[in-house]
Amino acid sequence: MDTFLFDSIIVGPIRSRRLGTSLGVNLLTPDSKLCNFNCIYCECGWNGAHGNGGFNPYERVVEALEARLKEMATQGELPDVITFAGNGEPTLHPAFDRIIDATVALRDRYAPQTKVAVLSNATMIDREAVRSALSRVDRNILKFDSAVEETMRRINQPQNDRTMDEIIDLLRLFEGRLVIQTMFLRGEYGGRQIDNTTSEEVAAYLDAIRRIGPAEAMFYTIDRNTPADNLQKVSYEEMEAIATRVRIVNPRIVVSVAR
Repeated sequence: MDTFLFDSIIVGPIRSRRLGTSLGVNLLTPDSKLCNFNCIYCECGWNGAHGNGGFNPYERVVEALEARLKEMATQGELPDVITFAGNGEPTLHPAFDRIIDATVALRDRYAPQTKVAVLSNATMIDREAVRSALSRVDRNILKFDSAVEETMRRINQPQNDRTMDEIIDLLRLFEGRLVIQTMFLRGEYGGRQIDNTTSEEVAAYLDAIRRIGPAEAMFYTIDRNTPADNLQKVSYEEMEAIATRVRIVNPRIVVSVAR
């Protein structure tokens, strides 16, 4: 299926299913993807399909963000959230921590009511600088699509060999200051069936959530074209049933389900 890439540093604002009015920040170069996952559902397509990718320089990112925030403040139309996402994994950027500090300062100056969010695959949180930067944003949103290692590898196709126990241990370092984001899907890829909503999957997921103890969990399903064919949406009702079980495991976790 056709997928798309962001063609600028600043994107939108757009209406996000999960975050409200979102002003996007793309740290990766336009028209190419750079990620250490190769998710079968990624809206940006497969790694390498549009070149090898690269980084937008720190100075250009900060200048572009300040210019857009000043413009929006003048218009009286500030966003609900500034969201780091874009053409791949934002925490790969070598100046990620500096960019977060600059963003928080710009937010405080021009849009003090606006939140700062990062959508990340959590692969770089073993680095203290990345983990510290994520701890300084309002919405530290980390991908966790399955607690079954084999399923995670089929869905996310990571470039590392980190085990599920290692992933969970790293997520626990945030001591609850994180949002778990989960894509629920089913279908076929590489001649094998994939479904992260089965009884086995949900049982493992609930145990992982119990161990991680996030502040929030966001559930969503396929909404755009995917690079892999033969993937199917999961219904709102199925996701809500899983959300109900998470709320029983830990009533303090705020669980949202995108329609």
